[in-house]
Amino acid sequence: MELDPTTMTPVINRLKRAQGQLAGVLRLLEEGRDCEDVVTQLAAVSKALDRAGFAIVASGLQQCLAVGDGIDGIDGVDVKKMEKFFLSLA
Repeated sequence: MELDPTTMTPVINRLKRAQGQLAGVLRLLEEGRDCEDVVTQLAAVSKALDRAGFAIVASGLQQCLAVGDGIDGIDGVDVKKMEKFFLSLA
């Protein structure tokens, strides 16, 4: 299943922000900053990545549901694969 680029714009923006936050974490480490500051920023990066991942999986699931009439009635969709995607983010 391919992702619709137009619906991925918010995800792309979130990932770009996370990229900037990660650069900030590296900078904090290089500067020898306080552990609490580093961990706080690292948690923000992690949360942004999680949200982006969930948005991608949710978009894929929405596309899958649009072609079927319920989880048991979806044709051509690997439900186990979708479950694995969700669990990989948990």
